[in-house]
Amino acid sequence: SGTPMREFLFVDDMAASVIFALENKLPEHLYNVGTGVDLTIKELAELIQKIVGHAGEIIWDSEKPDGTPRKLMDVSKMHELGWKHKVDLENGIARTYQWFLENINNFKEVKMS
Repeated sequence: SGTPMREFLFVDDMAASVIFALENKLPEHLYNVGTGVDLTIKELAELIQKIVGHAGEIIWDSEKPDGTPRKLMDVSKMHELGWKHKVDLENGIARTYQWFLENINNFKEVKMS
Protein backbone atom coordinates (compact mmCIF):
# COMPACT_ATOMS: atom_id res chain seq x y z
CA SER A 1 0.00 0.00 0.00
CA GLY A 2 2.98 2.31 0.48
CA THR A 3 1.63 3.59 3.80
CA PRO A 4 4.17 2.15 6.27
CA MET A 5 6.65 4.75 7.47
CA ARG A 6 10.39 4.17 7.63
CA GLU A 7 13.53 6.07 8.50
CA PHE A 8 16.69 5.85 6.40
CA LEU A 9 20.28 6.82 7.15
CA PHE A 10 23.11 7.39 4.66
CA VAL A 11 25.98 4.98 5.24
CA ASP A 12 28.56 7.76 5.67
CA ASP A 13 26.49 9.14 8.54
CA MET A 14 26.37 5.71 10.18
CA ALA A 15 30.14 5.44 9.94
CA ALA A 16 30.51 8.98 11.32
CA SER A 17 28.33 8.08 14.32
CA VAL A 18 30.62 5.17 15.19
CA ILE A 19 33.70 7.39 14.93
CA PHE A 20 31.91 10.01 17.07
CA ALA A 21 31.15 7.39 19.73
CA LEU A 22 34.75 6.13 19.77
CA GLU A 23 36.38 9.57 19.78
CA ASN A 24 34.09 10.79 22.56
CA LYS A 25 34.40 7.57 24.55
CA LEU A 26 30.63 7.32 24.98
CA PRO A 27 29.60 5.23 27.98
CA GLU A 28 28.30 1.73 27.30
CA HIS A 29 24.63 2.45 26.80
CA LEU A 30 22.25 1.94 23.93
CA TYR A 31 22.31 4.78 21.41
CA ASN A 32 19.85 5.09 18.55
CA VAL A 33 21.53 6.32 15.39
CA GLY A 34 19.30 7.77 12.71
CA THR A 35 17.84 10.94 11.30
CA GLY A 36 14.74 11.18 13.45
CA VAL A 37 12.81 11.77 10.21
CA ASP A 38 10.55 9.24 8.52
CA LEU A 39 8.47 9.06 5.37
CA THR A 40 6.05 6.63 3.81
CA ILE A 41 7.26 3.91 1.48
CA LYS A 42 5.12 5.60 -1.19
CA GLU A 43 6.96 8.89 -0.64
CA LEU A 44 10.27 7.02 -0.83
CA ALA A 45 9.31 5.36 -4.12
CA GLU A 46 8.24 8.72 -5.57
CA LEU A 47 11.51 10.32 -4.43
CA ILE A 48 13.53 7.58 -6.09
CA GLN A 49 11.46 8.00 -9.26
CA LYS A 50 12.24 11.72 -9.26
CA ILE A 51 15.97 11.20 -8.74
CA VAL A 52 16.41 8.52 -11.41
CA GLY A 53 14.02 10.13 -13.87
CA HIS A 54 11.47 7.31 -13.96
CA ALA A 55 7.96 8.35 -14.98
CA GLY A 56 6.29 4.94 -14.79
CA GLU A 57 3.45 3.93 -12.55
CA ILE A 58 4.13 2.51 -9.10
CA ILE A 59 2.02 -0.58 -8.53
CA TRP A 60 1.45 -1.83 -4.98
CA ASP A 61 0.92 -5.54 -4.38
CA SER A 62 -2.13 -5.58 -2.13
CA GLU A 63 -1.56 -9.30 -1.48
CA LYS A 64 1.57 -8.55 0.55
CA PRO A 65 1.36 -7.37 4.17
CA ASP A 66 2.60 -3.88 5.01
CA GLY A 67 4.50 -4.97 8.11
CA THR A 68 5.11 -2.64 11.03
CA PRO A 69 3.22 0.64 10.43
CA ARG A 70 6.07 2.87 11.61
CA LYS A 71 9.78 2.52 12.41
CA LEU A 72 11.39 5.70 13.68
CA MET A 73 14.37 6.12 15.98
CA ASP A 74 14.43 8.42 18.98
CA VAL A 75 17.80 10.02 18.31
CA SER A 76 17.58 12.65 21.05
CA LYS A 77 20.38 11.07 23.12
CA MET A 78 22.87 11.30 20.25
CA HIS A 79 21.73 14.84 19.42
CA GLU A 80 22.23 15.89 23.04
CA LEU A 81 25.76 14.48 22.88
CA GLY A 82 26.50 16.51 19.74
CA TRP A 83 26.07 14.04 16.87
CA LYS A 84 23.59 14.62 14.05
CA HIS A 85 23.32 13.16 10.57
CA LYS A 86 24.60 15.35 7.74
CA VAL A 87 23.17 13.77 4.58
CA ASP A 88 19.44 14.11 4.00
CA LEU A 89 17.58 11.31 2.26
CA GLU A 90 17.22 12.96 -1.15
CA ASN A 91 20.92 13.84 -1.29
CA GLY A 92 21.89 10.36 -0.09
CA ILE A 93 19.80 8.64 -2.76
CA ALA A 94 21.13 11.00 -5.43
CA ARG A 95 24.73 10.34 -4.38
CA THR A 96 24.15 6.59 -4.32
CA TYR A 97 22.51 6.65 -7.75
CA GLN A 98 25.34 8.75 -9.18
CA TRP A 99 27.91 6.34 -7.72
CA PHE A 100 26.02 3.43 -9.26
CA LEU A 101 26.01 5.08 -12.70
CA GLU A 102 29.73 5.80 -12.46
CA ASN A 103 30.53 2.22 -11.43
CA ILE A 104 28.00 0.18 -13.38
CA ASN A 105 30.70 -1.35 -15.59
CA ASN A 106 32.37 -2.83 -12.50
CA PHE A 107 29.38 -5.02 -11.69
CA LYS A 108 29.20 -8.59 -12.86
CA GLU A 109 26.08 -9.90 -14.48
CA VAL A 110 24.05 -12.12 -12.19
CA LYS A 111 22.41 -15.02 -13.94
CA MET A 112 19.22 -16.44 -12.54
CA SER A 113 18.80 -20.20 -12.76
